[in-house]
Amino acid sequence: MKIIFAGTPVFAAKALEAIQQAGFDIVLVLTQPDRPAGRGMKLQPSPVKLLAQQYNIPLLQPETLKSSAIQTQLATFKPDVMVVAAYGLILPEAVLALPAHGCINIHASLLPRWRGAAPIQRALLQGDTETGISIMQMDQGLDTGAVLLKRTLPVELHDTTATLHDKLADLGGRCIVEALTLLDQDTLTAAEPQNDAKTCYAAKISKTEAEIDWTHDATHIDRMVRAFNPHPGAFTSLQGHMIKLWQSRIVNCSDTHQAGEIITADHNGIVVACGQDALSISILQKAGGKKLAAAQFLAGHPLQSGERFRKSTANYQDSVEG
Repeated sequence: MKIIFAGTPVFAAKALEAIQQAGFDIVLVLTQPDRPAGRGMKLQPSPVKLLAQQYNIPLLQPETLKSSAIQTQLATFKPDVMVVAAYGLILPEAVLALPAHGCINIHASLLPRWRGAAPIQRALLQGDTETGISIMQMDQGLDTGAVLLKRTLPVELHDTTATLHDKLADLGGRCIVEALTLLDQDTLTAAEPQNDAKTCYAAKISKTEAEIDWTHDATHIDRMVRAFNPHPGAFTSLQGHMIKLWQSRIVNCSDTHQAGEIITADHNGIVVACGQDALSISILQKAGGKKLAAAQFLAGHPLQSGERFRKSTANYQDSVEG
């Protein structure tokens, strides 16, 4: 089969690598144009572009796929299938219909649960105990196409978006190779239409929703810390300074403390009362500083029992590294 691959970030690069290593014929890679990034805001190539260059695969970086010129150019490759993974551009109907077997998408959830832009974060915020990869036949809708193949993955108690992303990226690579192998052998089972009644929508994460409200229970706040790691980082205010929390655990606590009140602060962690139970913070970061273990943080910022973490009254500033 002749394959066109369309993707941009690390998640997509993992799939491209798996397809390449499996020996499939990738005739073209599509990825988004280089974007400014980093402190100097210099143009940076996507992980998919770097991998395509490493393997000397023909590469295109169109701003859109809606033009007739790019569609004509894609048609010259005569693809049997297009694989799409976190590409970031809308595929118009003409492109969806171009390959003989259409376009198939690698989606990081068990569709129809968590259609949309942030399935990993939403699964963690909701407390899902399992997630997975769906290989989907693309249509004009938002992650609405019939599912060709689905594989599950347990969500561990201490998983963050970062750790779960890496696990799902690896699983996605294995799943797309499996699906392409079955497709090439003409043994892929019929696509299963999604049950729209079970749809959950994974809206894009906004920075404002990462601010901690300490009146929520510890379970909810711990999910926030894990879901917003590495971006944008669950944050709160302490002594007038913005603080991001990167690692925590739930501890039992009586209801005699105010929400946000520091119960204890030592080398074992900073224990903060929540609406129900408490959170022991083990890694945190002050605006402009580095991520520190609780003992290191306390060495430079001593805290006393009774002090409080609060919701910020200032506008959120994403001014801490990481």
